[in-house]
Amino acid sequence: MEIAQFKYGTDNLGYLVYTTSRGIAIDGGDPAAIIAFAQEKGIEIIGVTNTHSHGDHTPGNAGLMEQTGAVFLDCGSFTQGQGIELGEGQGLEVLLTPGHTMDSVCFKGEGFVVTGDTLFNGTVGNCFSGDLTAFYRSLKQLIQLPDDTLIYAGHDYVMESLQYARIIEPENPDIVRYKEGYNPDKIVSCLADELEVNPYLRFNAPAMILRLEEKNLPADTELQRFTSIMEIY
Repeated sequence: MEIAQFKYGTDNLGYLVYTTSRGIAIDGGDPAAIIAFAQEKGIEIIGVTNTHSHGDHTPGNAGLMEQTGAVFLDCGSFTQGQGIELGEGQGLEVLLTPGHTMDSVCFKGEGFVVTGDTLFNGTVGNCFSGDLTAFYRSLKQLIQLPDDTLIYAGHDYVMESLQYARIIEPENPDIVRYKEGYNPDKIVSCLADELEVNPYLRFNAPAMILRLEEKNLPADTELQRFTSIMEIY
């Protein structure tokens, strides 16, 4: 199973996850590019879905369905662990990840996860749902994936996120290395890198705990530390 990334708008990222013959479009905001790619590869687009229902992730849905006959898979109707079959014994697993929005989901494939606006490369999404506990649990679910899992997010916010990470943890040496690996033509990182650099995932890192304690912020539990980071930074 393969994944192709398509940038649209200013910084949005959409995807086609595919086997040798069939594919699923996720947040496919550039139908023309996705369809052209699929035709070149001989791939039938059988499904169209989203990581959440915000309008900047859904503008390509209608065009993709009209031009390919693909079925719409409503992210709000998924269940935890639900499978999306692509044939050839391959498919995606749905992870329910409320927090950014309550209908946010991620799609786990072999060696990668499409995270939408739940987890970005270098940061996390805004908690528009207002439920920081749900957001924490969703991120905990993601960081328990294998360290080499590739993170494909919903936006390219990398450079801005690293600037902010440097403000939060100015002594973190891994930020420079992460920045050097940035490729604007393919926005991807591995989970191990996120755990070293992304401040919103580093609630168990000794350096982050010390920083919170120095600021007299609640830091006794994981949830307290995550909440402190989200509310202050």
